[in-house]
Amino acid sequence: MPLDRENVPGLAGKTALVTGAGQGIGRAVAVALAGEGARVAAADRSEAGVKLLADEYPGILPQVADVTSAEQVEAVVDAAERFLGPLDLLVNVAGVLHMGDVVDLTDDAWAQTFAVNTTGVFHVSRAVARRMVPRCSGAIVTVSSNAAGVPRSGMSAYAASKAASTMFTKCLGLELAPYGIRCNVVAPGSTDTPMQRQLWTDGVPAPVLDGDPATFRVGIPLGRIATPEDVADAVLFLASDRARHITMHDLYVDGGATLRA
Repeated sequence: MPLDRENVPGLAGKTALVTGAGQGIGRAVAVALAGEGARVAAADRSEAGVKLLADEYPGILPQVADVTSAEQVEAVVDAAERFLGPLDLLVNVAGVLHMGDVVDLTDDAWAQTFAVNTTGVFHVSRAVARRMVPRCSGAIVTVSSNAAGVPRSGMSAYAASKAASTMFTKCLGLELAPYGIRCNVVAPGSTDTPMQRQLWTDGVPAPVLDGDPATFRVGIPLGRIATPEDVADAVLFLASDRARHITMHDLYVDGGATLRA
């Protein structure tokens, strides 16, 4: 359900671009922002995903783009500003996950992971920041992962790419602070999304909730897996005026799974 607009000041009337909006967390963020009265451009490389989203929520502008392409990103940002107005908010959600031990990981899997999770964040953030700087306003939120801060077996490419995008966003926040532009990170843990479900065979695996000593993994102290809406709520807070004095922050939304290590 969308948040009560009265509880999230500063979002109504804003213009936002959300990447990875075809499903999962990106979709939940786009829906939540639209529910708060923001004008939303929803971008994804899946045309079917964003078209379905726009059909269900007619105010959302669907855009098809691969964030690994700087040219496609520029075209989407141009279109968003042309049809909706100057961008006030950017939420980087687009991401991929390739599992595998380092000794078995292919060059292609490593390269594709960084192309989307890290270079994609760079492409979109750069394009939007170039437009925000002259206006001296804006907020950027990158959805990273708690794996960026805690080692995970079989997730070296994903964790490393998310760690890189996390630090990139913080560096961007330092550079853009003089222009009044805030840059923050939301780091989810295990979340009930299509990406997560590809790792499950029958519901939420017990090791996710209870931990797995064999892989040195702590469980989730709150005893539940996150929903995409849980993550979207955190994104909306950091994008809103309630977080107007917060920048370069890394907000973990993982039920305590990393013990904030």
